[in-house]
Amino acid sequence: MNNLTRQKYSINRIDRNQLNKHSSFLIWFTGLSGSGKSTLANLLEMELSKHGIHTYLLDGDNVRLGLNKDLSFSGVDRTENIRRIGEVANLMIDAGLVTIAAFISPFQADRENVKKSVGESNYIEIYVDTPLEECMKRDTKGLYEKAIKGEILNLTGISSPYEIPESPNLIVNTSEITNVAAIDKIVNLVMEKLKQND
Repeated sequence: MNNLTRQKYSINRIDRNQLNKHSSFLIWFTGLSGSGKSTLANLLEMELSKHGIHTYLLDGDNVRLGLNKDLSFSGVDRTENIRRIGEVANLMIDAGLVTIAAFISPFQADRENVKKSVGESNYIEIYVDTPLEECMKRDTKGLYEKAIKGEILNLTGISSPYEIPESPNLIVNTSEITNVAAIDKIVNLVMEKLKQND
């Protein structure tokens, strides 16, 4: 590390934000598997696109199929998974993109580290607070059934803990409100952030 020097280039984040005509920051969705994170993240990106906002969506499964395919679901590897995503998000923010991330991210310390990595002013946390019972009922990927049978170890909510966010910017429960209503709340929050940064 002693032989590394950060290279500075002529075009920076401010230039890219000006080119895109909006600021860049991270919107982090956290919650149990099946809570609705990826669905809401996808709907949010579609809505922001309608407003001419340049975005990129980072999804837990997609990232694990590529960048993080070398990681397991042990506690140590989960922390490394989220650390890497925080670094990728930092690059995306620097590229001038409103970056959307949908990750279970069960540990408070890991989410805090992402916030520190990108900067608190560049971080919006959305807790998708759908109860475990509802997530298990949906079981969109069949993971809960496999975990109960003992076919999957370290599944969050079953054999691995989920630490509830201490101070998220927004809480939505997809078992109590529709996706449309949830997206209205999320879009309002994001558009307010964009206005503040203008």
